[in-house]
Amino acid sequence: MLGLQIESEDRNAFHNVFVLALAQAFVGAQLPMHFILGGLAGAYLSSTPCFATLPVSMIIIGSTVAAPVLSTFMQKFGRKSGFILGSFCGAVGATIASVALYISSFNLFLLGSLITGIYMSSYGFYRFAAADTAREIFRPKAISYVMAAGLISAILGPQLVKLTAALSFIPFFSSYITIVILNIFGSAIFSFLRIPIKSNITASSRKSRRLIQILIATPIRTAIICGMISYALMNLVMTSTPLAVVGCGFSQGNAADIVMVHVLAMSIPSFFTGHLILRFGVRPVIGLGLTLLCLAAISGLGRTELFNFYITLTLLGVGWNFSFIGATTLLANNHSANERGKTQGVNDMIIFGFVALASLSSGALLNCSGGDIKQGWQLVNLAMFPLLIISVSTLVNLKIAK
Repeated sequence: MLGLQIESEDRNAFHNVFVLALAQAFVGAQLPMHFILGGLAGAYLSSTPCFATLPVSMIIIGSTVAAPVLSTFMQKFGRKSGFILGSFCGAVGATIASVALYISSFNLFLLGSLITGIYMSSYGFYRFAAADTAREIFRPKAISYVMAAGLISAILGPQLVKLTAALSFIPFFSSYITIVILNIFGSAIFSFLRIPIKSNITASSRKSRRLIQILIATPIRTAIICGMISYALMNLVMTSTPLAVVGCGFSQGNAADIVMVHVLAMSIPSFFTGHLILRFGVRPVIGLGLTLLCLAAISGLGRTELFNFYITLTLLGVGWNFSFIGATTLLANNHSANERGKTQGVNDMIIFGFVALASLSSGALLNCSGGDIKQGWQLVNLAMFPLLIISVSTLVNLKIAK
């Protein structure tokens, strides 16, 4: 009987991983679209270059504010309801952005971006949902497989931008209508999820700790800091990239292709990141990711040729994958099921709050700190080093504490 029960649980876990991977692949295509379009549409609508990346920052701010609320909502009403709500908000945000482009309102565009952040927050919980019904031995792979599906969204999103950006006489209008359609499609996908509302919470679950006790625990603290810094640094550079590429004399198509390669680099390693974690442990994988992020910063300080942009964004993507999936696994393995809602909610609130700050800093560093775009791009990459030192120090402290 026990063997049959475990087999049934495994089948359910694989089913949920498949559904979440499908959502990551197709519904998640809107995220690279937003990151490509946000700065370009912001530059089109804003009268001040320093505010060009503000729409991307508003998406992240919306995600930051929504994370703890959405996590609590999912704990009470289930992942399915939370993800459908996220897709609905994604459709509403993109609709408002389309109207804003039609009437040339930067402020309305910012509002649409802020509401879109609710979708981004729900998207962030795909990785945790993959672990909900998975046994510990399968958990790193479940997280990796779902994130590996970003390979499809990495290709699909930029190609949709290239296909739709010029379809209407209003720049980028058709692209945002496409995002509305993707979110409608997402609501249908999530109806197939089979994650019980109180998944894995049993009478034998250990008593829930207070939030402050959870956050000061060394593994949780390390997971949050490494996840926060790796995601923030990835966003800091990626947000600037389309504007930097165009500002250095290349085309919008070049910018879209570079972002596509970057998102591919974020996704492809996911096919084996979970295996690496099981084989070598979570700390070495996070450490490798942070090393690659450092190499990305060094590459970014080189020449502003198209080749350098590709190398920098590739290293950035792979480094993010190892460090962020490692941090996610470390967090998931160090809280109980009945601590899930508050722990994951605060984790993502902290992460996306810091990412929002990085996104806001990105536009300012690129456009308003150097003498030109090339000098601004150098400053963006230099800003990575102090934060990398903090994250490496935290990871070393975890090893000492063990």
